[in-house]
Amino acid sequence: MLETLKGALAGAALLALAAAPATAATTLTFGGSDAVGTILDRGNAMFAELVTERTNGEVTVNFISGEQLGTDIDVIQAMMQGSVALYGDVVEWYGNWVNDFNIMSWGFTFDDNDHMQAFLDSDIYAALAEKLREEQGLRILAAAPTQPRILFATRPVATPDDLAGLKMRVPEIRAYLLLWQTLGTEPSRLAWGEIYLGLSTGTVEAAEGPVASAYAAKLHQVATNVMRTDHLVSTYHVTINEDVFQSLTPEQQQIMVDTAREVTQWGRAEAERQTEETVAQMAAEGATIHEVDVAPFAEKARAGVEEMEKDGVWSPGLWQQIRDMAP
Repeated sequence: MLETLKGALAGAALLALAAAPATAATTLTFGGSDAVGTILDRGNAMFAELVTERTNGEVTVNFISGEQLGTDIDVIQAMMQGSVALYGDVVEWYGNWVNDFNIMSWGFTFDDNDHMQAFLDSDIYAALAEKLREEQGLRILAAAPTQPRILFATRPVATPDDLAGLKMRVPEIRAYLLLWQTLGTEPSRLAWGEIYLGLSTGTVEAAEGPVASAYAAKLHQVATNVMRTDHLVSTYHVTINEDVFQSLTPEQQQIMVDTAREVTQWGRAEAERQTEETVAQMAAEGATIHEVDVAPFAEKARAGVEEMEKDGVWSPGLWQQIRDMAP
């Protein structure tokens, strides 16, 4: 009885941090960490506006842009604790809590957006999302592919040999670190907002990211060699704290789900429309765009798959299952 009471009180305290009862006016904090003005940032702002409008103000979503609430890890942890209700960025961050999400950060695993979408629509992905919900209390409302991630460097990179010893920025995602180690670089972990300064000062010599987000962060201005490696397919998702979700009425829950699907699919369409024109804009602003032969890079990344699976970075056989999903 005492343990039951303690559990009830803890649950009530958690909900009080992120949301008032759904029968009254509810304000939910939505954290993001992408640069202001990017596709993900605009999608998050759109989600906040639409949910507030569609619930007639019964649920007000307060979107906090940029890194005002901290890094992605900070925001995700705050969402787990309940002080942030919603978060929108790339799905790959969840590899820090559910190992199999790490496969999304392994280069040359996905061919294009259709291939990524096939994975996001699969039973394998659904099981990963359910594990995240059960173990961490985070419900992914919707997810979609966006843009390829490309390489920026202070010197040209034409072959994998050119990566040897290159000081490479990676996010706080284990698979990213292991990928760029496998490709021969010397990875360093920096927050997204620190990359421009890191490249400017020589702390790092290279970085990678989705086309639009990297452009917004002005990476092409300090790492003027832009390589079209297209090594990863980036994503966009919206996630909500599960206890907050359950505090909402069924109608409000459906609005959350439908709106998340709408904005993530908008993000995909907008990303696909913008990709080539954004790369052209980088060139117009002084960057040199390099079309590289990705086959040697892909082969080197594939050579590391067996080791990654042996080390438990993701489940054995998962990489091949995803390769088999290619349209």
